[in-house]
Amino acid sequence: MQVSNVNDVKLYNLSSSKSLPEWLSDRKKRRMQQKDVELRRRIELIQDFKMPSVSNCIKVSRDGQYVMATGVYKPRVRCYDVQDLALKFERCFDAEVIKFEILSDDYTKMAFLQEDRYLEFHSQEGRYFRLRIPRFGHDLAYNRSNCDLYCVGDSPEIYRLNLEQGKFLSPYVSDSPSFNVCLSNEYHNLLVCGSEDGCIEAWDPRNDQKVAKLDCAASCLNVDSVNETMPSITSLAFKDGLHLAAGTSSGLILLYDIRSAKPYLVKDHLYGLPIKDIEFIADRDLVASMDSKIVKFWNRNSGDPFTSIQTQSDLNDLCLIPNTGMLFLANEAPQILTYFIPSIGTAPKWCSFLEHLVEEMEESNENNIYDDYKFVTMQELESLGLNHLIGTNLLRAHMHGFFIDIRLYHKAKAASDPFAYEEYKRKKIKEKMEAERGSRVKVNSKLPKVNRELALKLMESNEAKNKSKEEEQSLLKDERFKALFENPDFQVDESTEEYKLLLPMITKLNKKKGMKSDKERNEEEEEESELRFEIPQYFDEVNDKKDMNEFSESSESDDEEEIKTEKVQKNNQSKGKKNESTTKMYKLKEGKTITDLAMKKVKSNSKRESKMTLADRLKAYEDSDVRVKSRGVHGNCVITFKPKDERKERQNEKLKSHLEERSKVARSAKGIKGKIQFG
Repeated sequence: MQVSNVNDVKLYNLSSSKSLPEWLSDRKKRRMQQKDVELRRRIELIQDFKMPSVSNCIKVSRDGQYVMATGVYKPRVRCYDVQDLALKFERCFDAEVIKFEILSDDYTKMAFLQEDRYLEFHSQEGRYFRLRIPRFGHDLAYNRSNCDLYCVGDSPEIYRLNLEQGKFLSPYVSDSPSFNVCLSNEYHNLLVCGSEDGCIEAWDPRNDQKVAKLDCAASCLNVDSVNETMPSITSLAFKDGLHLAAGTSSGLILLYDIRSAKPYLVKDHLYGLPIKDIEFIADRDLVASMDSKIVKFWNRNSGDPFTSIQTQSDLNDLCLIPNTGMLFLANEAPQILTYFIPSIGTAPKWCSFLEHLVEEMEESNENNIYDDYKFVTMQELESLGLNHLIGTNLLRAHMHGFFIDIRLYHKAKAASDPFAYEEYKRKKIKEKMEAERGSRVKVNSKLPKVNRELALKLMESNEAKNKSKEEEQSLLKDERFKALFENPDFQVDESTEEYKLLLPMITKLNKKKGMKSDKERNEEEEEESELRFEIPQYFDEVNDKKDMNEFSESSESDDEEEIKTEKVQKNNQSKGKKNESTTKMYKLKEGKTITDLAMKKVKSNSKRESKMTLADRLKAYEDSDVRVKSRGVHGNCVITFKPKDERKERQNEKLKSHLEERSKVARSAKGIKGKIQFG
């Protein structure tokens, strides 16, 4: 069952489920039903409710128990019993049926108008009689009060056949060239006929005289319709004894009170197609009008739209089951369409289970998952080169994008990016290899592989706020944001234009907060690790007081150092700290010189310098504050200092950074053409 919501009115399509082919055996049908879930859950309201290729006309008997439908090919009529929800019988014809009338309350008496000018009468047993009319017929009407059967067609005459006497009566002769439709009113038995020249004629069967003629073409030409040609009358319908609806070939519906010559409402279908059928829904004050494209439900007093039904195939006939919300549609397809609209009426008695089914569907709030469709945004559609499909039935607009068939999406994706599968394959292989390396020994790093700069900023901001380590790692290990530091798709791309526009502001904020880059942090960690390695190799820690005094005597400020150490010891004792003073003193080991330490430093920097260019090495050598020479006139240890003005250096650095920021933000004037003249 397919549910659609048009103008806040729910429409249930009961014939949208899959159907099994007729040529399959019962065994294969059972196998298909076992495999396919859709076939098991489908709703087949009436069994075999279809035609071989096309259905033309459909009607319901007066007792509401039988549904009669005609179609091709081969031309046939099928009768369905709604009590059994199955086909009762099927009969074939020699020619296609144009219109038919059910003469009795059930299926026992019927009259069929065929395209080869034959009128065929059927009884319960089968075909009863067959006769021919002088001209090709278009429509039939039956007067139950006097048993007259009227037939109109390509002739100014309205043929009358009295079924009680079994003979033709003298026809009604009109001024119109031909008629398209005729209808007999059940209240006063007035016969109305719609002509090709846009007029409606009314005939009284009591005196066999024409009592009125109404020109509808004049009312149609006053309305701005799609078709500006002279319209003809294609359909008629009575609500009661006074209200008449007329449909035209230009797509207009005119509502009349038969006491007035002017319509009180004109409704335009806006398709410019002939109106094929009109039905009144008395309980709701609604009118159902149908052309070959759409069935519209609208208010008969104001013309406001209520809802509508659009199908993929062209429509031929409309049949509303009286006092219910169910309708049948004959169309240019094998399946006869069945719709149920709860807002119009209840379900018929023979399918009352539909009410419970609809209630269950409304109570269950299930999310619609479109497995066969892919949602794409406008940007994705342009990247795929499918933006020319906007407005076609291949795209369905939804929210901020479109739904597209998944097969079409894959084809367009493969055409726009033919190497996408290879990249996906390499990515999966890389992930698998990394997973296999999980058993190896890993160097624990605080920083994640993805978005290291962002993780550094978070850690430094937490350090500034004096948060604990557990709170530091909370965001990095949070399940909600875990993919931000693990999935490469969330990597912050610093080469994008959006990031470059924000770069001056980001650098300014980082300077205010004092945040360090990943490179600076790594260099500091390397220097700290080298220092921790060099201290025990070249220095001895000064622990006892004797060594401390000896060391302080060799210094120029020994008295001040002793006072400071005494104060530190007293403070530590008063506070009851377990740890000793954090300040530690070291002295060179015997046999070690400053030259050895400097040469060690040079060797440790050899790897770093090997990656640098020659210009960078010379610049680093010139900018270095301290230079150690291994040989000299004055001994083995010679140190030279390059004096610098720290205040001036800081000012130069600030000025340099300021100029860099201004150059990034400044806009060039290269695009300005012409000369500026000052008056």
